[in-house]
Amino acid sequence: MESIKNRIKQTVAESIQVKQELMNDEHILRSLENIVNAMVVAFKSGNKVLFCGNGGSAADAQHLAAEFSGRFYLDRKALPSEALHCNTSYMTAVANDYSYALIYSRLIEGIGNKGDILVGLSTSGNSINIINAFEKAREAGMITIGFTGATGGEMKTVSDFLINVPSTITPRIQEAHILCGHIVCELVEEKLFKTEIEK
Repeated sequence: MESIKNRIKQTVAESIQVKQELMNDEHILRSLENIVNAMVVAFKSGNKVLFCGNGGSAADAQHLAAEFSGRFYLDRKALPSEALHCNTSYMTAVANDYSYALIYSRLIEGIGNKGDILVGLSTSGNSINIINAFEKAREAGMITIGFTGATGGEMKTVSDFLINVPSTITPRIQEAHILCGHIVCELVEEKLFKTEIEK
């Protein structure tokens, strides 16, 4: 039993260490600030923020989109935000008829507009369907935001803003993605609505 307790403590300590490194990384802090400002501008301009990921990162993408389209802390109007994988008929059709690598880029081709934002979550930074979507998004004049692990992978070359969590351990990266995502959602909501609600 003691060995299990030690493993639990070790895992918690690893997670804390990653978050401490994030907190002390000036480049990542500036990137988060820039992301918040970019999303505020996008929403104020009537644009939308879209999310995509695979596996657990797809769940995180859906989670963060819901923080905008639903609410975070404040009782306010909904914001236009969605995760791209939520239509299973579309996903399975495109994966079957074309390729899984095109599931997100084809949707961006259909609904992406200049000034929209696409956030891609990938612990490796090498998810080809997200890279393809980012390339298509850039062609459309969208802003691309990558949430990755330490190296940034191939996504670093197609991301306008990159949050490359200082870890190579998948669950620690995903935990930090949600932390960073929650920070962004909270600050965007606050910048857009707090003054208006307090009046």
